[in-house]
Order: sequence, then structure tokens, then C-alpha cells
Amino acid sequence: MVFSTLGLGFLIGMQHATEIDHVAAVSSIASSKAGVRSISRHGLFWGIGHTMTLLLVGGTCIILRTSMPDNLASQLEFAVGVMLIGLGAHVLYKLWRDRVHFHSHQHQGSGSTHFHAHSHRADRDEHGASQHAHVHDDGVPWRTLVVGLVHGMAGSAALVVLTAATLDSPWWGIIYILTFGIGTAAGMALLSAVIAAPITLTARSLTFANRALQAIIGIFTCAVGVRILLETAHQAFANI
Repeated sequence: MVFSTLGLGFLIGMQHATEIDHVAAVSSIASSKAGVRSISRHGLFWGIGHTMTLLLVGGTCIILRTSMPDNLASQLEFAVGVMLIGLGAHVLYKLWRDRVHFHSHQHQGSGSTHFHAHSHRADRDEHGASQHAHVHDDGVPWRTLVVGLVHGMAGSAALVVLTAATLDSPWWGIIYILTFGIGTAAGMALLSAVIAAPITLTARSLTFANRALQAIIGIFTCAVGVRILLETAHQAFANI
């Protein structure tokens, strides 16, 4: 029975990754990236951050046999709305500020071709004479991790804690949360790979289409954030 519940938690976690606010957050982060591997990596780290917060806060609630107040959950959701508006606005601001486009190139000896974002905002030379040096994104994507951390206890993730608390042992509850988190991380990595397809495709040769796609992502992310603010503002600040 317990193992079937854990399996269900993993599947629910994968489904949880497809919630609209999660899609908006990762899309806004991925909009300036190119390549399935890079964008999927950001989605994975979003899921890791999400799981870390859920384990910390949810595990504490289970062990102490307490629950999160409704207004606190709404305040966390409100914070997610603010964050999404910030992410979407940042995408639109960068699109307006920078002349961002993408280049393909090969490193000597590797034989593999990949794409990277590049801006000519500060260039005084013609495009052909400008430098295209860049740094590969091989470190931990901290901004993506932080976005996942903020998302960890907002929305329906709080329901996972309630489900985990119904299990016989608090440790099984924590394992359930971990399984749910692994499913969420896996689901977000897969979803990010899907998001990466049109971004990478347009990055190869359709600069105008890529910029239009970034604009759509920025507006969509802001719209989701505004919707969350309108839905949660009353309950979040009802007792203030």
C-alpha cells in the first residue's frame, strides 16, 4: 500500500510540473537560452529547488504534527505572483534593451555544434567585426534554483504535505514528499525539453520569430503573475 502511494506521489509530481505558473516561470528563464540540454538543465534545477523547500517546510510540519495557516499559504502564492511578474518583465526588458540573437559555432577538436545567445548592445563595430566571445553556462543556475525554492510551498504543493501527513509514519510522509519532488523535477526537465524545441528552432535562423517568441513568453508570464495576485490578494492579507 505504501509503495503504491509513493508511486502515485511520483506521478502526481510529474503532473504538478505542468501547472501554469510553473510553465510560466521556467519558460521565462529559458527564453534567453538555446539548446535542449541547457534548457532542460534549468528545468531540472527548478525542480531541485522546489523539492528542497517542500522537504524542509513539509517535513517540519509532519514531524511537529502541525499545518500551514491558510493565510500564510495564500501569502506564499501571492509572492509567487510577484516573482512571475518580475520574471516576465525582465524578459521584456532584456528584449527591449539588448539586441539579442543567437549564433552557432563549433569548438576546435569537439566537432559538435551548439548555439548561444549573444547581444550587440554595447558594440560600436559592425556585426561582422564584433567579438563573439562567450562563457558557457556550466555552473549551478542559481536564479533558476531560487525560483524553484520560492515555488516550493506555494499552490497545490501544500496539499502534498497534507497527503503525506496521513501516512502511518512521519518518515514515510517525508519519503512521499521526496518521491513527489523527484517526480516534479523529472516532469519539469521533460517539459523544459518541450519548451526548448521552438526556442532552439527559431534561434537557428529565425531571429525575428525568436524575439517574437520571447515577447510572448514575457507577456504570458506577467499575465499569469497578475492572475495569481488577483486570486490570492484578499485571503493573503485578510487579517492585516
